[in-house]
Amino acid sequence: MMNRGIDDGRGPQGLDGRVTVTAAGPRRATFRDVFAVREFRAVWLAQLLSVAGDRLALVALTLQVYDRTGSPLLAAVTYAAGYLPWVIGGLFLAGLADRRPRRSVMVTCDAVRAVLVACMAIPHVPIWALVALLFVVTMFAPPFESARAAITADILQGERYALGTAILQTTHLAGEVVGAVGGGVAVAFLGVGRSLVIDSATFVVSGLLIALGVLARPAAAAPQASRVSSLARMRDGLRLVFGDRALRILLLLAWLVACYTIPQAVAAPYVHKLGGGPIATGLVLGSTVASTMVATPLFTRFVRSGLRLVLMGPLAVLTCATLVLTGLGPGLAASLAIFSVSAAFGVYQIAANTAFVVRVPNEQRAQAFGIANMGVIVGQGAAFVAAGAAAEVIPPAAVIAIGGGIGAVVAFVLTLRWRRVSPPGGRHAAARRPGDAAASSSVPLPGSR
Repeated sequence: MMNRGIDDGRGPQGLDGRVTVTAAGPRRATFRDVFAVREFRAVWLAQLLSVAGDRLALVALTLQVYDRTGSPLLAAVTYAAGYLPWVIGGLFLAGLADRRPRRSVMVTCDAVRAVLVACMAIPHVPIWALVALLFVVTMFAPPFESARAAITADILQGERYALGTAILQTTHLAGEVVGAVGGGVAVAFLGVGRSLVIDSATFVVSGLLIALGVLARPAAAAPQASRVSSLARMRDGLRLVFGDRALRILLLLAWLVACYTIPQAVAAPYVHKLGGGPIATGLVLGSTVASTMVATPLFTRFVRSGLRLVLMGPLAVLTCATLVLTGLGPGLAASLAIFSVSAAFGVYQIAANTAFVVRVPNEQRAQAFGIANMGVIVGQGAAFVAAGAAAEVIPPAAVIAIGGGIGAVVAFVLTLRWRRVSPPGGRHAAARRPGDAAASSSVPLPGSR
């Protein structure tokens, strides 16, 4: 009988620290297994607080700017200030979590954001200063998220990592909903100033959770990497994710979210064409989030890792192709079903995320995640603007159908290319840390069986 060894959250290990494999194969991870890891619980709670805090600040400040100025344009600029910094942060700051200890990066980001948001709560701060502060606050979100994504792969591996990622993605969605709703409620009952104080407190608590609940680990990158210029690091990160064929395909599959979230951009005019009002618009927006929150953990928990990789491409095609059905002119109930099913097929992102982390060297993991996150944010923003402009001249249903059709074609091409990708190994295999073997052994890619 083989020794199961010591279970520290990374998978079965022998007493000598090496990963062992039982005759029956790896046991499928459960939610209890993931939450049993203390470090993961700390990261999970910290992420929920940080995401909710970001959204609360954005909503509260947007309402304050509109209340002070009465200008829709300035309110829109304020809201945009919560997204644009992802470009700068994703390209130039995300790599900090490779060159510095990831726990320290997360704690520092939370501390800086707590102070800046507290400054925003000071009465009579000029509008331009509020927008500038929000810009800087949001710019610290990419390095925090990159460090969180990278350190999760240090804390959990194998099937636990896949399930943990699903939990964190679901938590991110829940945090945005809680933050947006909580921001509106807090402003209505407490006022903007007190709401921002609450927001500042969320970052303080998040930082404490990380500092006290996550183990200290050395920086992943070699010390000499700190002497490399920011432009050189950005160039190396872009070269990594776009120069490797497999990473490039996985990245583009992730960025397809810009196509299948178009219904969110034109929800109001779409519902108006159907004769609905604000409640119906809220249902459209909520249907996609709710569907994703339910489907993501179920897909990861009950579909084995090898099958997730096989289904990744077809699901990517379906999540976009389903939206083409809006071109048939469905009613509200049928539209909600279409949007929900489309969002549910988006669970392929879990398989793409897991395959991505297996192939990225640990010392560049945060930089790679920063570029991926930046592309998602920028891509969605560009797609939303384009969809809104198109809806000025053609029906919103047609806009959604066209966006879904384009996404389906791209997903189909990427699926064909993915089938010709070799198993993880090659030039990046030696760069991964020994512990990463648990992840790669539990996430077989096509052709690796």
